[in-house]
This record gives sequence, structure tokens and C-alpha cells, in this order.
Amino acid sequence: MSLRRKVSDSPSAMSSASNESFVSSSNSSGWFRKSSTLAAFGSRRSSKKDQPDNIVSAELYTCYKKTLKKFEGECLFHVFNSPPLEEAEFEAKPVIMLLGQYSTGKTTFIRHLLGEDFPGIRIGPEPTTDCFNVIMKGAQASVIPGNAVTVDPRYQFRALKMFGGGFLNRLQCSIMDADILENITLIDTPGILAGEKQCLHRGYDYNGVVKWFAQRVDRILVLFDAHKLDISDEMRNALGALSGHSEKIRVVLNKSDMVSPQQLMRVYGSLMWSLGKVLPNPESVRVYLGSFWDQPLVHETYRELFNMEHTDLFEDLNGLPRFAALRLINDFIKRARDARIQALIISELAKRMPSVFRKDKRKKELIDNLDFIFQAIQDVHGISPSDFPEIEPFKAKLERVDWSTFRQIERSQFDRLQKMINEDMAKVMQTIPCHGTQIIKNNKPPPSSSNLNGPLSDLTSAKTPFRKDDSLEENYNWDLKHRSEGGWPVEKHVCYSLWRKEFEDLSPFEGNISGALAKSELTKSKLPNVVLSKIWIMSDVNKDGMLNSDEFCLAKFLLEEKLQGRDLPKELPDFLLPPIPSDEEEASSISH
Repeated sequence: MSLRRKVSDSPSAMSSASNESFVSSSNSSGWFRKSSTLAAFGSRRSSKKDQPDNIVSAELYTCYKKTLKKFEGECLFHVFNSPPLEEAEFEAKPVIMLLGQYSTGKTTFIRHLLGEDFPGIRIGPEPTTDCFNVIMKGAQASVIPGNAVTVDPRYQFRALKMFGGGFLNRLQCSIMDADILENITLIDTPGILAGEKQCLHRGYDYNGVVKWFAQRVDRILVLFDAHKLDISDEMRNALGALSGHSEKIRVVLNKSDMVSPQQLMRVYGSLMWSLGKVLPNPESVRVYLGSFWDQPLVHETYRELFNMEHTDLFEDLNGLPRFAALRLINDFIKRARDARIQALIISELAKRMPSVFRKDKRKKELIDNLDFIFQAIQDVHGISPSDFPEIEPFKAKLERVDWSTFRQIERSQFDRLQKMINEDMAKVMQTIPCHGTQIIKNNKPPPSSSNLNGPLSDLTSAKTPFRKDDSLEENYNWDLKHRSEGGWPVEKHVCYSLWRKEFEDLSPFEGNISGALAKSELTKSKLPNVVLSKIWIMSDVNKDGMLNSDEFCLAKFLLEEKLQGRDLPKELPDFLLPPIPSDEEEASSISH
């Protein structure tokens, strides 16, 4: 099939063509070449059971049921730490949680990532997200209430029932058929309050919920608005709930385009200073600058900076599915070691308790001197002080728990646990050799079928003049209002003659202008590179890395549609393909 529509196409033929699928414009040559930076976003994740991630999940769940779960029950791990793990938690996809004050753009960021609205979306300047919204892959768009989600064994959220009905009424799961959700799950959180509103009680333990999710998610994106850098008390407490998970945190300074370059420099410095005072880690956190939406840039000078920042951020997110198996093993071993320390503490307390008399007095003495008990365990077993739980919260839990359930753990149980960590986990690691050695050796991610799909798939298969690196594209829905009008819609636009003149003013060579010239002209719109790249892919119909007159007008037509607030099509429809010029017209164009 020709990439161009014949001039003699009749209105009836156009109407018939309206039922055909869009013509793909992502296979290309010339300016377009395969890029490795985010090409993984376009690959499909296999559902076969012999994939490394699935093998690891099955092996870890077997180890958990056979050894760790029973050990956790003996040392009351579920009372002091977290409830037992469900099978769905081992099979879960990587999870990204977005956190931040209200109106920092969390929901808009998710829409930018998905490329379309998700069920239950609400965007506005006021606090619009008042619930924890889990966005997952599904064949049919729907919204599942929190009470239903927490009783469904297919989801990994059954343990959330412990936060009560007040929270479950503020929990929902949005199901949609988006490609990017093939390999990740997204969590939109309620906007953190500031000012007088932060004194209002939410009706549930907000920080406790954040801490629960932080223990289980793979990446935490903390969003700040360039206009609102004040860290409220609730924000400070929420960041405190992320303690122990600093390696998962990434900070996004969103809406950066709304301030001048000089102001942005000051805002960035102020944010880094504030974060250094509230984030519980000594190293500086990575801060990404940008405006994560598809609106025109206010300050054109930010174009290259934002493009690089977007690329870095999405490279980081792209690695999550690729390293999911390693993360799962790491978290499992960490949980096993935490359980071992918990068992040592419980055993020591049980050993020091009297068998009959003065139990209450002795209990108080042991709690008051818990730091000395921790020190004794460190000296005997050679455990680092940083591996122990925070002492004050642990004391509070000891005050409430029934000490009659404390038992000294047998040595054989410790041996079985250590054998599982040293031997069984080593065998599991051998099932994923490419996930470890090749990455370290080459400092590059290996090919994998477990990478993100989604709106980036078209852009990652091509290089366009609008970016030096890969970036995120938008996966728009297209209103087909032009389809029924007949003819080529671009020719009927009121600015068509003006676009022709602009093309001639660019001094085309042999009827074409280069990608560099097209870039200089199209960037005048101030649209982000992610949108201009999409327009380029659809406009360069013959994939020669240049634009002829018709292709240039098509690019201007799509650009104008976007500036008018209309979403672009995911692929160029047949009825927008430029007409094939006659031999005389083509010769005239070249000679001119």
C-alpha cells in the first residue's frame, strides 16, 4: 500500500477508508533510527511462566511458605513490623507512588505518563485527589472501591484492611487498558495539606498508609511546585514515613517552566536546602526539573534542559521492570534479616523475664533499659547498630504487646533461616544471570522482555530533529471531525496558503527542507519537544529525514490543531496522508 493517498480518491472512497485502521508512521529511515535509551518501553512483556521474573517470584514464595513465614510467627514479626505476605505481593508488578502537596501536578504527571485520562481522574488547582488511587492494567476501564480491592486475592492490597473503614473509603483502584501498565502499577496519593487545613484529621492514619506503601513500592516520586516550596508539618511527617527507603526516592520540581531562569536557580537552591533538613538520608537526593505536561513552553530557553531532565527521569523509571527480580530478592533478604533481629530481641527479653513473680516490674525495667539489651545483642552476634529498629517506637510497641507470648527461639530455627539466606537465595540468583553480571560489566541494561510499554513506543523507534535523546510522547485520542469533509483537510485550512509561502521562504533544495530548518520553524510554537517529535514522525511521510511542501503543511496543520487544544492522533490517519503529486507537479516543484 502506498504511503500517500491518490489524488483521485473519491468522497465515497474516503468514507469507506474511514473504517480502516490508522497507518503506522513509526517505521522509518533517514533521520529516524533505532534508539536504545528508551526502546525498551516499546517491547512487550512476555507472560510465559519461564520468564526470570516469574521464576524468581515462585521460588521466593516457596521459601517464604516453607521457612520465613513460620519463623516470623515465632518471633511475632507480624505484631511489631508488617503482616504476613500474600502470594499476590510476590507476583506484583513494579509500583511507582507519587507523593506531594496538593496541586503540584501528581495526577497530571500520571496522565502525561499514560498518555490519556484514567478512570476517576480529576485535575484542578484545588485539592482534587482525596484518595489513594491505584492505577492498574485491565481489559475494561473501571473503578473498584477500596473495600472490594482489599478482599480480592488477585491484588496485593489485602493487608490494608488493618487501617480501617475510614481509609478503605479513601482507597480505589482504577483499571484501564494502557500499554505502560503492562509492567508497572501507579499510585496517586491525596495531596498533602498545608496551612490551617493540615490540622484537619483525615479519619485514618495517613502517615501509616504512606509507610506501608513505601515498604512495598519500587520508586517514590515526591513532587514540588516551583511556586510552593514551603514544607508543611504534614509534608514533613509524610517524608519522615519514608525513613529507611531513601534509595527509592526521586524528587521532581514540577511546573518549572512557570518561573524565569533566574528564579528557577533560586528555587532549586532553596528546595535542596529544605530537603536536606527533612529527608532522612545524608546524601543529596536527585531532583529532576521540568513541566510534565504537553502545553507550550513559557520560556523557550528551557527546551534542551527539560528534554535532558525528562530523559534521565524516564530512563530511571524504565529500569524498574528490568530490575524487578533483583529488587524482589533484595527486599526478601532484608525482611528475613529483620525477622532474625526481631527473633534475637524477643528471645533475649524472654530469657530475662522471671517465670512467676515480679513480671510487671521486670517488664518495665527491661523496656527502660532496652538500649543496653540492643548493645548486648550487637556484641554477641556482631550486628550493626543501624540494623536494629528505632528504639522509641519499639518501646511503645513493647508496652502494648502481651509478653506471655514471648518465647526463646530455638537454635535450629535460626540455622534454617540462615541456610535459606545463604543457600536458597544464591540458587534463586542463578536463575537471573543477565540481570546482574552483564549490567555491572557493561554499565548498560541487558536486553529484556520485562520493560515498560506505553506512549513512548513510537518515539523510541526513531530519532527526530527535536531531541538529542529519547523522551516521552503523548498517546492522544483523535477527533475525526475532518474525515467526513472529503479531500485533503490540510488544503482546506485557512492558513494553507500562508504555510506554502513559509515553506518557500525557507529556500527548499530540490523541493525539500532539512530537519534542522524544520526544527527552527516548528519550535517557534514553543510546544515541548515530546509533542514536536510526535508531529515530525507523522509529517515525514516518506521517512527521508526531510519535509517537502505537503509534509511541511501537514506538520503545520497538526501543530495548529495542538495549539488549539486538540489532542494529536496516535498514528497518522489515512485521510491526512498528502496527495501523490503528478509527474509534472513534482518536476515543477524541484525546478522551482
